[in-house]
Amino acid sequence: MDYAITPPAQAYLPIRGSKAVFPIHRIYCVGRNYAAHAIEMGHDPDREPPFFFQKNPDNVVINGADFPYPDKSNDVHFEIEMLVALHKGGRNIALDKAMDCVWGYGVGLDMTRRDLQGECKKMGRPWEIGKAFEQSAPCSELVPATETGHPTSGAVWLDVNGERRQEGDLNQLIWKVPEMISYLSGLFELAPGDIIMSGTPAGVGPTKRGDVMHGHVEGIGDLHCKVV
Repeated sequence: MDYAITPPAQAYLPIRGSKAVFPIHRIYCVGRNYAAHAIEMGHDPDREPPFFFQKNPDNVVINGADFPYPDKSNDVHFEIEMLVALHKGGRNIALDKAMDCVWGYGVGLDMTRRDLQGECKKMGRPWEIGKAFEQSAPCSELVPATETGHPTSGAVWLDVNGERRQEGDLNQLIWKVPEMISYLSGLFELAPGDIIMSGTPAGVGPTKRGDVMHGHVEGIGDLHCKVV
């Protein structure tokens, strides 16, 4: 292929215990997927249809790298989440076939310029400037499902400077992993390399430069990131 310009590098995530890496195709994020978080954001926790927004593959910050506090915001929030990595895709995937698509899992942070997101909400505009900015997705290494199984319960938490700020359990997900995949595949054609950020528990809050974040999903792993 004769490209007019040099193509961008392929975004990827490392794999625990392997020299191979996982190429990222798209990143889908599930909004308000824990009832307690829906309440803290001012919404009804009843099981409404799921909704999704996207981050860009090159928004990823690999585990251990710093998160640079972004411009144009004075209210950047942390949101700890379980990552779901797909090695198969398709359209209108049946619920009982959805887990066949899952390659593995990881831990991620959906960093959010909350002030800019709030302005977008008031004006009925898309959220990209609040969600899909550079380095907005710090992520851990991925772990194959052959090692973890498919967790349906387990602690999800985030400490900031050694203080517990977010805490929940995977069994509190309103929309479970197979439901996310099946529903999402009715809206988009899913593909190998897609990542789903599965939603965050209650306790989201602001960061400042110098904060050290430590996220954890039981049975999957840990994520460490410093705000600079």
